[in-house]
Amino acid sequence: MSKPPPKPVKPGQVKVFRALYTFEPRTPDELYFEEGDIIYITDMSDTNWWKGTSKGRTGLIPSNYVAEQAESIDNPLHEAAKRGNLSWLRECLDNRVGVNGLDKAGSTALYWACHGGHKDIVEMLFTQPNIELNQQNKLGDTALHAAAWKGYADIVQLLLEKGARTDLRNNEKKLALDMATNAACASLLKKKQGTVIFLPSDIAFRCCSNIKQCRGVS
Repeated sequence: MSKPPPKPVKPGQVKVFRALYTFEPRTPDELYFEEGDIIYITDMSDTNWWKGTSKGRTGLIPSNYVAEQAESIDNPLHEAAKRGNLSWLRECLDNRVGVNGLDKAGSTALYWACHGGHKDIVEMLFTQPNIELNQQNKLGDTALHAAAWKGYADIVQLLLEKGARTDLRNNEKKLALDMATNAACASLLKKKQGTVIFLPSDIAFRCCSNIKQCRGVS
């Protein structure tokens, strides 16, 4: 029984596959790739021929080959981040894999990079526009929670410098500070929280309009 065909690529999205066999092109506009190569599919508008990229080369691939002779890779950016594989991560970004995509746990690639202590991956992700720092997964944890819990003070520092929020609580009502497992992480978070006061929006508005009045608001 053949596998069901992959769902069409939505605008701005990329589907990623690993080739199970080598494909030999018959015409110049077809894409050559070998067993094990990663293929990025960017256009499925033609039901017979899809547009894909592999190893920096772009060309056409028979859609039935991808459906039957390739393995779909879910969340490739997350996998690269988990493994600390910088070259694969860069390749994913170069092929427009979404930087803020969520996996089944509701986590971003940034979360997994912080969880794994992969500073070079974190720095690469920070080069992307509109990177989401404060996405909470299904447990309510952010990338900052992960870095603090795993004890990666250098990554906690990077996140704070980038503007990560310290006031977000997870499903257990814990802040990143509550989850810090070493003194270095805790010190960074305490220092940051000591310089930032989070107020309800109505109080904040009154503070901006009258700083003296703000001091009298409970």
